[in-house]
Amino acid sequence: MTRTVARKTEDLYRAKRNMIEWNLKGRDIRDPRVLHAMETVPRERFIPPEDAGVAYDDYPLSIGHGQTISQPYIVALMAQKLAIGPEEKVLEIGAGCGYQAAVLSHLAAKVYTVEIIEDLATAAQIKLRELGYDNVEVIHADGTHGWAAQAPYQKIITAATARIIPKALEDQLEEGGRIIAPVGVEMIQNLVLGEKRMGVVEYETVTLVRFVPMTGDARNL
Repeated sequence: MTRTVARKTEDLYRAKRNMIEWNLKGRDIRDPRVLHAMETVPRERFIPPEDAGVAYDDYPLSIGHGQTISQPYIVALMAQKLAIGPEEKVLEIGAGCGYQAAVLSHLAAKVYTVEIIEDLATAAQIKLRELGYDNVEVIHADGTHGWAAQAPYQKIITAATARIIPKALEDQLEEGGRIIAPVGVEMIQNLVLGEKRMGVVEYETVTLVRFVPMTGDARNL
């Protein structure tokens, strides 16, 4: 390893430790499994190489096609709120570059992640396989309709916002399961957490967020 490469590796390690201590633990991310997942997944491998130096800064980054990789705190917050068990099956809507799916893969038995943009879906699947995340399956489809082939899911997470949460996602959520999603079409949206009881999903607002909009049939909701 050359001195330059060693220095870059050390800088990334330091940046990741700062992210864990200040942006996650410092903002009430306490679940040890979530913290371990965030520490383990190499965020720099999921973004353009020119952005590697800011991989662990706490803000979204462009991944092309008008899409972004979410800021680390929001990824950790959503995972913590879902309280994913190690034997559970998770549906993610909006694979993007595959980063959040990689984090979820450390928490769940199986992750199905749906991406409407074919180039992103293909790249995410290649990257996840390359890094050894074999319990993640990327599906190129319109996430508005979820992924009925593997329903029901114990947990569902969406990485794009719509006016309302698509009914298909509520239908594919297991009784007692949880769903977390941004809701709203304005620049700032509500991040809501829902739990399904007696066939009905009841929601509470967690915080304000800013996500890219869902496309496909979600535009007609």
